[in-house]
Amino acid sequence: MNNQQVTDNSCDKEVMAEGVKISRFGIFPKVSIPVFVSSALLIMLFLLYGALFSEQAGAVFGQVQQFISTRVGFVLIILMNAALVFCAYLGFSHFGDIRLGHQTETPQYSFGSWIGMLFSAGIGIGLLYWGTAEPLYHFASPPMGEPQSIEAAKLAMQLSFLHWGLHAWAVYAIVALSLAYFHYRRGLPLSIRSVLFPLIGKRIYGKWGHAVDVLAVFGTMFGVVTSLGLGVMQLETGLVQLFGISPSIWLKVSLIALITIAAAVSVMAGLDKGVKRLSDITIVATLLLLVFMVITGPTQFIFDSFVENIGNYAGNLISLGLWNEAYADSNWQASWTVFYWAWWVSWSPFVGIFIARISRGRTIREFLFGVLFVPMTLLFFWFTTFGGVAVYMELLGDFGLVQAVQADYGSAVFKLIEYYPLTQGLMVVILAMIVLWFVTSADSASLVVDMLTAGGQTNPPKIQRLFWVTSEGLMAAVLIVAGGLSALQAAAIIAGLPFALVVFVMMYCLWRGLGRDRLTLYRNKQWYITAESAEHNSHDEMRDEHLLGGPLPLPKHATDDKPKG
Repeated sequence: MNNQQVTDNSCDKEVMAEGVKISRFGIFPKVSIPVFVSSALLIMLFLLYGALFSEQAGAVFGQVQQFISTRVGFVLIILMNAALVFCAYLGFSHFGDIRLGHQTETPQYSFGSWIGMLFSAGIGIGLLYWGTAEPLYHFASPPMGEPQSIEAAKLAMQLSFLHWGLHAWAVYAIVALSLAYFHYRRGLPLSIRSVLFPLIGKRIYGKWGHAVDVLAVFGTMFGVVTSLGLGVMQLETGLVQLFGISPSIWLKVSLIALITIAAAVSVMAGLDKGVKRLSDITIVATLLLLVFMVITGPTQFIFDSFVENIGNYAGNLISLGLWNEAYADSNWQASWTVFYWAWWVSWSPFVGIFIARISRGRTIREFLFGVLFVPMTLLFFWFTTFGGVAVYMELLGDFGLVQAVQADYGSAVFKLIEYYPLTQGLMVVILAMIVLWFVTSADSASLVVDMLTAGGQTNPPKIQRLFWVTSEGLMAAVLIVAGGLSALQAAAIIAGLPFALVVFVMMYCLWRGLGRDRLTLYRNKQWYITAESAEHNSHDEMRDEHLLGGPLPLPKHATDDKPKG
């Protein structure tokens, strides 16, 4: 090995050894003080502003949100489509053979548990809140064509699929894959900062890395808290209909308190006994409810329309994905599609880190196709079974579903199940599912935020997770009391724009990292026949240029893995 190779190896070891400086801060034993303090202060300031000056905050955030949606929405549209194209490229290229870990590793979790956890993290309460309401809304108020017509029904399903389909999961996949690759394959912390290593090197451990992680914490907390607030309002709607109690601010606060306590218990149980177990229960409950709705509903229509909806979505994927309302004097897209794109981007640090945390041992190809298609297919079937059936009923006659969704999005699903058998039982199941989604989302978010503020440690102390899950509950309660939920929702969208630029950088850094992966380098030179032999005969370094000088000598005992030639 020449002097340059020795220098490269020394630099690699220095980078891996340096890491993020972790120290005690009060009662919290392991935190990155710059990230933890900055995140806590920033969130507290926004919280106080939203609570004490809710009207002013709502006006300011609304104006900024409107500017982003109408003036720079095309940036988000470009990002979502670029992410989808990049995912397709990686999945079908030779990079797909790279395993997130050693080439001989097996996945950490079973496929069923893995899908359940990433589905609960990526969708959560939104499935129940929008599954019925969104298709109905688009059916009643389409961006083009005649409202409440057959064409409006088809367009409503296409738009719902667009907003919850491949584009959203592509952004999740890019963030998650970048984090998983640089953590499990290169030995860097499981933190947003790590994906910037090919661009800024050791400076990821300085102020630039701190800034990116703080931005990720900001987006995660505000995105999750807003969704939790929406979930509580829907939960209250169901309780009012089920028990006839009067809605009130204190009922909402009490619900938040109870569910936060449940999330805290899940936090203390740990990832395997907490999030994993709850996710398994939730996904089983989701499937059972879905099966019941299919059997007792218009079964033939559900399967026929499911196939047709997918065909319409796939056939118009490019045109809808690039649609920007350039030739229409309307703000419909700014209120829906661009809103969704910013929303998914603001959620991507949370979902990305969590998916990366549970995805060790999977190949990039398996990871991408699993993340992109499996949850999406189940989600599409859910939207068809609930929203599609609701639209179908309105085409047949006036069932009051359109009026319900126009009055309150959260009440749409409860209005729908009035026309199904065992209505009271279904309502109880849906309320229980809202609670389960609430708990898993809060628990998952606390884990992710704790990892970000603890320098990327995958198993940070539980006391810190308890702090963050309690903070989520307090934020949701204060904002509901102050009436500032809409302002915070706008703030979450605002947080999505700067992180969109980070996602662009992520794609470049991931492409560079994969091009320098040890398996890629060996295969480019065709030194080894199999992935296992390349893994066995390469060092676990972060930069592998020195391997281009020639293959490392085989161990004397090796008999299976022989170099070509």
